[in-house]
This record gives sequence, C-alpha cells and structure tokens, in this order.
Amino acid sequence: MIWAFVFVLIIALILVGQPLFVIMGSIAAFCYHFISEESINIVIGDIFYAANKEILLAIPLFVLAGQLMTKGSIAKRLIDIAKAATAPIPSGLAIASVLSCAVFAAISGSSPVTLIAVGSILYPALLQAGYDKKMAMGMLSVGGTLGIIVPPSIPMIIFAIMAGVSVVDLFKAGIGPSIVLIGLLCVYALFRAPKGSKGTWNTQEFLTSLKRGILSLFMPVVILGGIYSGLFTATESAAVAVLYALIVEFGIHRELKLKDLPKLFEETAGLLGTLFLILILAMSFNKFMTYEEIPQNLVAYMSAMITSKITFIIGVNILLLIVGCVMDIMSAILVLAPILTPMAIHYGMNPVHFGVMMIVNLEIGYITPPIGINLFVASGIFKENLASVIKSVIPLLFVLLIGLILISFIPAISLFAV
Repeated sequence: MIWAFVFVLIIALILVGQPLFVIMGSIAAFCYHFISEESINIVIGDIFYAANKEILLAIPLFVLAGQLMTKGSIAKRLIDIAKAATAPIPSGLAIASVLSCAVFAAISGSSPVTLIAVGSILYPALLQAGYDKKMAMGMLSVGGTLGIIVPPSIPMIIFAIMAGVSVVDLFKAGIGPSIVLIGLLCVYALFRAPKGSKGTWNTQEFLTSLKRGILSLFMPVVILGGIYSGLFTATESAAVAVLYALIVEFGIHRELKLKDLPKLFEETAGLLGTLFLILILAMSFNKFMTYEEIPQNLVAYMSAMITSKITFIIGVNILLLIVGCVMDIMSAILVLAPILTPMAIHYGMNPVHFGVMMIVNLEIGYITPPIGINLFVASGIFKENLASVIKSVIPLLFVLLIGLILISFIPAISLFAV
C-alpha cells in the first residue's frame, strides 16, 4: 500500500510540473520517514556524503573545458585537420564530420557541446559541398551523440558513481564500442556519398591544417593517455583538460580574452546547477534502496521470470530504448543504474560491459523523440523545424541499432582493454 502511495506521489509531482530534483528529494524524504522510519535529517547526511565524492569534480571541469574549446578555436582547428585528411575519400566531408565529433567528444565528454561545436561549423560546409539537408543534419545530429560513449564521458562518470564501478575501467571499455559506432557511421557516409564528393589530396593544405591544429589534436592524447597510463585519475585529467585549454586558447592561439572568462564560468555553472542537485538527491534515494535491499529483491523476483542471460539482454535493451524516448540520459542513469546493474551481475554480465551497453542504449535516446535533446539542439543550430530533424536521423537510427546489437552480444568489444 505504501509503495502505491509513492507511485501516486511521483505521478502527482510530474503532473504539476515539478523539476526532477524536487521529485527525487521528495521521494527520498518520504521513503526514509514513512518506510524506514528514519529521520528526514538523514537525507542531509546523504547529500553531504554524495557531494564529498572526488569524482564529481570531473564533471564541471570537463564541461568547462568543452566551453573553452567551443568559444575558442580548438574545435575549428580539429575540424580543419579532419577535412584535409579525408578530402580524397568519397563522402570525405561526411566522414570528417563523424571523426571531428569523435575527437571533440574525447575532450569535452558532452554530446550537446559536441554537436554545437562541430555542427555549427560543418553544416554549412556540407551543404556547400552538395550534401542535401537531410543527410547533413542526420550525420551531424547522430555524430554528436558520440559525446557520451567516446571517453571521457560525463554520463560514464555518473554511471560509475551510481553503479559502484571504476570510472577508469568504464572509460577503457568505451574504446571498442566507440570504434564500432564510428566505423559504422563512416561506412554509411561512404555509401551515401553524393556525386562528385570525392576531392583530391592536397599535401600543403593537410600540413598547414596539421601545423595550426597540432596542439588541439594533442589534447585528447594528453587526457586519455594520462588516464590509461595511470599518470593521473579521471578527476585530475579533467583539471588537466581545463589547464591545457586555458594555456592554448589564452596563451598560444589567443582567440579568447580574460574578459570572456566570467561569462564562460557563468554558463558552466548554469549547466551544472540542476544536475548536481538531482545527482546528490538520487544518491540519497539509492542509499535508501540499498538499506531496504530493494535491488536484491528485484533480482530474486526477475530471476523467476527471466531464465537466461540472452533473454535478459534483449529485455533490458527494449526497456532502455523505450526509457531513452521519454527520459533524459542523466535521469535514466540515476534512477535505473542502481536497480539494473545488480540484475545484470546476477545474469553473468560484467558490470562494466553492462554500463557501456546501457550508455549506448541511452545514446540512441539523444535522437529519439519526444525527449531527444540532440534533436532540439540540432533544430536550433541548423535553423530547421523539429520534424525535419527527426526525419533526417531515422536512417541512422538503424545504424546505431546494429552497433548496439554487436556491443550487447559481443562483450569482448567493450572488455578487451579493461
């Protein structure tokens, strides 16, 4: 009876338009007081415990690094290298779009930031090169989603916190799936090449773009190399990313001025304010569920219904694809990761592999209506109506689904580097 009331409370808060942090906080306080009979004050202790996690520092730092690169020239210089390197290939500019998204994602860790930085530059270039609007919008919108699977990734950090796995292992596990998805998108671009899209190799142009962008290209090498070699942690790598971006943009490229910093800090704080509040309240509710052994009870219940690992993988993929349509990725990870990860372990899945599978599922949610955030971002930066953007990504959804199937049923793709 009490859980029915909790469900009614959630629905009521959603219907009156309350933000997610109010919903999470209300549920945590209600459950502690009426179900566990603990004082509501325990939620305050949980908030301090959650906010005291060092890995949380990586999130604002990666977002700030992405803001610095978007406002400066690092993004443009990376794109120039990709364009020059892929010029001789049919559909080279579309492939350059995918590669640019991947490299920028390896620095910023954010899907919307990746789409804004790369899309705003390459969309006009694709149209000028003869690509139709549908192809150009689709490739950039889907390429932008790579921001959450190419490490370092902010959603990966949040999954690691909520599921209790190593964030470094999760970053390593993202390498193989990233290569698979990038490869599939490039193959699609190759077959969709417009007539006359093949250019010629220009050594001078490539060397010039490489010279101008070598510091930008070196940035993901420093960040990921430092993490994988054990030279510094994920949090320290985020600080290195910000320091590197500051030195390059202010000291070498000089595309930004000191007067630009307050605005960048303000925008970063605005992006993070609500996310952090949701995260720490969700962790309080997660602790409550652990105390009450809710995940363990769900595992026992599901075991009676699902008897095989394959059935579990299929069922979870369907569930997550549906969830991705109606819930943003951060909320989905905060709510579902603590519940589904123990079930995945029970069915013999490596929790790191499961984390990657979950994130790839929710990556697809970035381009599925009605919540797909990249659809709205693309609509804004490409100045096209939402329906046109949705139509442009439909063929590429099937490409991502092929990648999801491979990643789900071939664990070695994710685990070979862990």
